[in-house]
Amino acid sequence: MTEMILIRHGETAWNRERRMQGQTDTPLSDIGRAQAEAVGQRMAQHSFTALYSSDLSRAYETAAAISRASGRDIRRDPALRERTFGIFEGLTYPEMTQRYPEEHARFSQRDPDYAVPGGESPRQFFDRSLACLNAIANAHPDECVVVVTHGMILDTLYRAARNMSLSEKRDAPLYNASLNTFRRDGGAWVEMSWGDITHLSEAGVTHFDWRAA
Repeated sequence: MTEMILIRHGETAWNRERRMQGQTDTPLSDIGRAQAEAVGQRMAQHSFTALYSSDLSRAYETAAAISRASGRDIRRDPALRERTFGIFEGLTYPEMTQRYPEEHARFSQRDPDYAVPGGESPRQFFDRSLACLNAIANAHPDECVVVVTHGMILDTLYRAARNMSLSEKRDAPLYNASLNTFRRDGGAWVEMSWGDITHLSEAGVTHFDWRAA
């Protein structure tokens, strides 16, 4: 059995502006840095054996705060990057619909095999991100690991644990700097807790829907 604590990166300016980030490398905002410090102090009280992070700045900055507080080295993995959203990256929801109405209409249909030009389809992303998480779990049997990553990676494990289709809308929130705990036992993922933000009382809470993932 492996316990995995997935942590979404702290807030960025693009989160607050509701811009699609994808793999565009955006830094943390001032609030995001405060959130990262808060989650770092939270994880300093938790026993875990390894700390993984996406190599994108917003995730790595968040992981760095955990590393400073816990003494754990960071293992960067590009496979933990956010889903690529191609031509939509950097745009707000109204800008997407105005500039790329046909592409956005198809995107909104939640077709698992439709990829926005320059981006990944939901199925491509799901397969890529789940393979990475499975590999991490396989490397740490009977251990607890922390993975600092992005909203859609959280979505991947949420769907895997609930056997939820890629076309189905997820109603669970994605909180910046939240703890989301899963257990992998016998090849199956089990959700233990979701959206734990009890450590953010002073740093503030930011909650955005899929359009800001």
